[in-house]
Amino acid sequence: MKVSGILYGMKYLRLLLVCFALSGINACSRSDEAAEPASVLDRGVGTEPESLDAHKASSTQAADILRDIGEGLVSYTATGELMAGAAESWDVSDDLLTYTFHLRQGAKWSNGDAVTAAHFVFAVNRLIDPATAAFYAEFLADVSGLEAIDDHTLVIQLQQPTAYLLSLLTHPATFPMHPGSVAEHGDSFARPGNLLSNGAYILEEWVPGSVITLRRNTQYWNNANTDIDKVRYHVLTQAATEFSRYRTGEIDITSSVPPDSFKQIKEEFQDQLRVAPQQNIYYYGYNLSKPFLAGGPALRQALSMAIDRELLVEKVTGRGETPAYSWVPPGVDNYEPPLLSYAALTQAERNRTAQTLYAEAGYSAAKPLQLELRYNTSDTHRRIALAVQSMWRDVLGLEVTLVNEEFQVLLANIRGRELTEVFRSSWLGDYNDAHAFLSVMQSQNASNLTGYASKEYDGLMLRAAGQADHSARRLFLEEAERVMLAAHPVIPLYFYVGEHLVNPRVAGWGDNVLDYHYSQHLSLKAVE
Repeated sequence: MKVSGILYGMKYLRLLLVCFALSGINACSRSDEAAEPASVLDRGVGTEPESLDAHKASSTQAADILRDIGEGLVSYTATGELMAGAAESWDVSDDLLTYTFHLRQGAKWSNGDAVTAAHFVFAVNRLIDPATAAFYAEFLADVSGLEAIDDHTLVIQLQQPTAYLLSLLTHPATFPMHPGSVAEHGDSFARPGNLLSNGAYILEEWVPGSVITLRRNTQYWNNANTDIDKVRYHVLTQAATEFSRYRTGEIDITSSVPPDSFKQIKEEFQDQLRVAPQQNIYYYGYNLSKPFLAGGPALRQALSMAIDRELLVEKVTGRGETPAYSWVPPGVDNYEPPLLSYAALTQAERNRTAQTLYAEAGYSAAKPLQLELRYNTSDTHRRIALAVQSMWRDVLGLEVTLVNEEFQVLLANIRGRELTEVFRSSWLGDYNDAHAFLSVMQSQNASNLTGYASKEYDGLMLRAAGQADHSARRLFLEEAERVMLAAHPVIPLYFYVGEHLVNPRVAGWGDNVLDYHYSQHLSLKAVE
């Protein structure tokens, strides 16, 4: 930090001398910031964030912005490797149950107050307080104790070894909060002018339905290595509109790529199109409260096998997605996902087996299964549903009714387990560990939308949780996934990819499986 201060001082001195030489003493009343045009990055954010209160937010859009505003104990590099954040280092006990974090001495809030260990304790207590009704209230369920030893030392005690703890601590739900600001502003603390930042940027303005503007936080401990002065997140819910804004140079980075124009965009923009594997699965779930679906895995397996995943990703989605034959995506740290038993078969072989299983389940051309498939409003979801409807009809003779609902209605019906039979959903891992996906299928998990309940599966997950040895833990997790896949409570269809258009003037972009792209890692360069 001393070197940074010296360099800044020299930069200011050079500016001062230039002011005297060119314009006389009056010109020197301008600040360094005013003398040099601010660098501005324009990003698409897709759907507007529901909140920038890290404990009330649940969308990926909110999390993207919150990672610019705040900083957890641990962070990620541009390419997705863990790195020190608000904590400059940490120690782990031999039994893996105690983590001691050493906070940065010079870390400050945007108002100049020191960031202390007590601010992390305050935030976690607010996260788990039922009155907060936090979306991620159970995020730190394995934490048995949190203590601020002094201003710069935080100790986290665990109930059991938690291999993914450091990844969890990169999530905005675990970021510190300024107690005084929350006390002063109440529910309004996360609005522009109120929200204090310990990260690279400050929330400057929020025009609903239009743009969210962030400005550089000069109090941030690593401000010297933050290049961009202002970031504008543009709310553009239609991918085609966002692409149009990108084409005209109004947007530097898109949040997505229009599916119908993907091939054309790939040909026209080439290196500007960034497509990378992502920890996100698109799947169909069964409502196992329905007796005809819960009766046995034969029918569920038949329906799964009759779907040509290769055809889906090639002809229907066509944006580089990969067919899914597991629940946990490839590329997750220290994990090799087991595959569905039929993964190595040709589609013709799968179809023949599916027909046999369908007959074993008691259905035939004379007695076809009548099935309802629900999906939320989206052209992509509709096209996938139509394709699956056609495959099921052609291979098995099903009579499939498609029902399109708004997302909140669909979610309510899925959770109610009265109307739904088969439904469309997806799951995005919040941290780079197999547990982020496998925990969803545990019987008591609130995100288990199918109602799948297996004592064997739950037992394997518990045994994995108790392992201090990473290799042993991995074996239990892989066996748990193998057990779940054999029961077919879900139909994995494909793994998403991160898709963005990135202007050539943007430097520092790194592809990663989490699809996290912090603005502080980016810079702007002149393009000839």
